[in-house]
Amino acid sequence: MFPKSGASASKAKAHHPAAKHHHHSGQKVRIPPHANAEAITFLRSLQLEELQKAVFSETLTMFSDIGEPQGELTIDVQRSRCSDEVGILTYCLFVHAFSRSVVDQVLCANTVQGNLSAQLEVIEQHSQEFIKFQTIPMERKVDLLKRDNQLTMTRYMKEDEDIKVEVTTFPCDTIAGFVSETANLVLLRVMAWRQTVPRNARFLALDTDGRLSYSTYQALGSQTIQVDHHEAEVFIVEQTVHSEDGIPVSCQFYLLPDGHLAKRVQVGSPGCCVLTTLPALREEDEMESRPVFEKKPLKWEEDVEFYSKFLDRKEELRLSHSSYKRQHPEAQALMSDFLLFLLLRQPADVVTFAAEFFGPFAQRHPPTPSLRSSHRPSPFRPLEPEPEPEPEPKPESDPPSG
Repeated sequence: MFPKSGASASKAKAHHPAAKHHHHSGQKVRIPPHANAEAITFLRSLQLEELQKAVFSETLTMFSDIGEPQGELTIDVQRSRCSDEVGILTYCLFVHAFSRSVVDQVLCANTVQGNLSAQLEVIEQHSQEFIKFQTIPMERKVDLLKRDNQLTMTRYMKEDEDIKVEVTTFPCDTIAGFVSETANLVLLRVMAWRQTVPRNARFLALDTDGRLSYSTYQALGSQTIQVDHHEAEVFIVEQTVHSEDGIPVSCQFYLLPDGHLAKRVQVGSPGCCVLTTLPALREEDEMESRPVFEKKPLKWEEDVEFYSKFLDRKEELRLSHSSYKRQHPEAQALMSDFLLFLLLRQPADVVTFAAEFFGPFAQRHPPTPSLRSSHRPSPFRPLEPEPEPEPEPKPESDPPSG
């Protein structure tokens, strides 16, 4: 049970069992799970060419059990670069998945984004869930940050004005074989290309309560389904997260040969996500050709040279902006998620909402010292004016000597 508070959040730090902490006498100590050799070997076998094949975007439609559309699910994987702890830029994958739906007249939104290494190790991940109930809206956030040879997980849960926060740390040497939400999306695409899953592999994943649990993959064979009035052969993979204290959660993924997700079904859930438009299947990784921009003739009666220079400059800026967006896909994902939750929540104080939304993303950077106070200022309230220093008393002059 998390501690409760009113307007401000109180933090409860829960450390991984491998870390040093104290237990009450008679309390059951939970043995931390560990991935087996098959899972670790499979992650280490990933090749850069395979990960490049997983770079594309797709959108599925969410349907109810009676076939009514309820929303959309979008998954986008892009090549990116991120700096390590010493500031060196390295190759990484940027994954962004988000969904919007209306279930029983209740608005729901989910988003997850993160950076992954070439072995699908999580570098940073941020997920957020918002359910707009008629009475009290509910919001959950989970942030993962790898730094100083440990993975820190921060979980937020907000119901009305009640905020609960839990911080858990995992030493990196104890979570080998861990597959995050974003890593799972890329791993499934690799399995589709290989048309196989690692046998007897036992990975690590987080269950719905944020506890480290076992995760397994099972191949359910191939099947022919209808996609956009076309027959398509899919490779079915079932992932199961085995929670120690709860019921295992299983999801079935119907994957096209090039990694596109044709259908997603959560076992026990009445709805599903379905691909409604069959994409052009890729047989090999296609490198994007350099765009060619043809100049169109300008039919102006006067100031032709001026408008020509203006359009050339406009094109130059557009290419520069496009290049920057390709190199920093997280920027567009951040703004997209922020506007999504801003319009859903519609807060009265937009500045405070923005500070709370972007605050967890600044954890990778050390705080800058404040010039106004020795205490670190809070981004969620205005700075209080500093009290003016009292004037020092003037020293009394010695009486004149007789």
